[in-house]
Amino acid sequence: MLDAQAGLRERILAELDQIKDPCSVASGAPLGLVEMGLIKQLDISEAGEVHIQLCLTAPFCHMIAFFKKESSERIGRLQGVTSVSLVPDNGLDWSPGRMSLAVQARREKLLVAAHAELETR
Repeated sequence: MLDAQAGLRERILAELDQIKDPCSVASGAPLGLVEMGLIKQLDISEAGEVHIQLCLTAPFCHMIAFFKKESSERIGRLQGVTSVSLVPDNGLDWSPGRMSLAVQARREKLLVAAHAELETR
């Protein structure tokens, strides 16, 4: 059962990472929710109930409904999942340091390229 749940966890994380943070997309450095370090907690019950706690990058993020809808649709389709709930964490403890060093480097490279392109216009 642990292997099955570990496999389900990996599939859930992969689906969450397909949901791109709209602010990162707008800045020219599209990153998924996992890459951004926005997944604070992910719990999966033995009955297949998935509970996600999501960090917010800003106090009044208007994208929470988008995140809830996308995560429910994507994760709800996975075999073994019976329900999905996503709750925003209003603790506002997110910072770019929550991203892995590799993702931070990739983000920086994309941002530099986007700024350079804007300067040439």
